[in-house]
Amino acid sequence: MAKGGFRGMPGGMNQAAMMKQAQKMQQEMLRMQEEMENKTYTAAAGGGMVTAEVSGKHQLVNLTIKEEAVDPDDVDMLQDMIIAAVNEAMRTADNDAANNMSRLTGGLNLGGLF
Repeated sequence: MAKGGFRGMPGGMNQAAMMKQAQKMQQEMLRMQEEMENKTYTAAAGGGMVTAEVSGKHQLVNLTIKEEAVDPDDVDMLQDMIIAAVNEAMRTADNDAANNMSRLTGGLNLGGLF
């Protein structure tokens, strides 16, 4: 192995440069994580009868149910709409996080490295 570098590394990138780049990526990931935690994601179900809003921390922060969605004879449908709206809002938050991570890592799958 060449002194101060890794064989096969593009441009003979040395260990110090790799560490600096890794630290920069880690700082960017922390900034992005904080930004994501402050965002909210909204989804609706049942044609807008139920709307759920979740935070980037995956916490339900708001739930709106239109009066006409409340049918005492069909509570199951209302429960299903609530679950669908919350799950879709969570998926939206997860997809946004995955897209931002992919943008940061250039599509590399780091598998929990950071």
